[in-house]
Amino acid sequence: MSIWLKAIRVRFLLASVIAVTNGLAIAWWKFQQFDLFSAILTYAGVACLHASVDLLNDYWDYKRGIDSLTKRTPFSGGTGVLPENLLTPSSVYRAGLAFLIIGSSIGIYFVLVRGITIAVILAFAVIAIYFYSTSIVNAGLGELFVAIKGAMIVLGTFFVQVAQINVEPLYTGAIVGLLSASVLFVNSFPDYDADKAKGRRTLVITMGRRSASAFFAFFPIAIYALIGIGIMANMTTVYSLICFAAVPLAIKAGRHLKSNYEDTGTIISAMSSTIKFSRLTGALLALSFLLSI
Repeated sequence: MSIWLKAIRVRFLLASVIAVTNGLAIAWWKFQQFDLFSAILTYAGVACLHASVDLLNDYWDYKRGIDSLTKRTPFSGGTGVLPENLLTPSSVYRAGLAFLIIGSSIGIYFVLVRGITIAVILAFAVIAIYFYSTSIVNAGLGELFVAIKGAMIVLGTFFVQVAQINVEPLYTGAIVGLLSASVLFVNSFPDYDADKAKGRRTLVITMGRRSASAFFAFFPIAIYALIGIGIMANMTTVYSLICFAAVPLAIKAGRHLKSNYEDTGTIISAMSSTIKFSRLTGALLALSFLLSI
């Protein structure tokens, strides 16, 4: 069980949990609506889809030989379950498909209950998850996919609760998506050489490590700009100012990344700070909607 939990990367599922929580919080903030059964199913379905993409990514990285070249860190380089022969490639692939089927089945239930809107979101999720490691990342679209995924989770969760499309969950979803994209962006630095050698085209490879280290600042600047504009436009709430408590973590990550973007030890510190910045900002954003009621 511990090996499978490692393969699924349980701690990284927190990103999807935060996205769902934001969707639920906005539904309560706008309409005071909360259906517990639907919320539990949403958490379960999204977690299964997230686990699916991680398992399939491990499988394809192993098959392409990327895992044999990467230097694993606590946050990047794969889980190591396949290079260390802790699990077989076929079992990881089957598990990835199983989680995809379970998550899709929950999505189909919501399609039957809520209609075609959920079908569109579900179709995007299934197609993107299956082709993420073989096509999307190779085209340099990994960060874009993760950003859109975050937005779709927030919007889909909100729609499941209230059966409406509103601009607030989509706007907040963009913020949540950028938070997740920032983590993926920084985590691809240690894998630069391995990914490049095996034909993978991440955003860091496209830009080059030096330019990419400077570009990292785009993420916190864009995120906090959206939060500030959202407060003025009533897309978020004045309580969303609490999200700025995570600014020191973003600054720390940016400084560490820019100071030595080729040193693994320095990059690990930057990755750690980025993950903390992303999770804390997302959690505080959800809390801000509840505080405003």
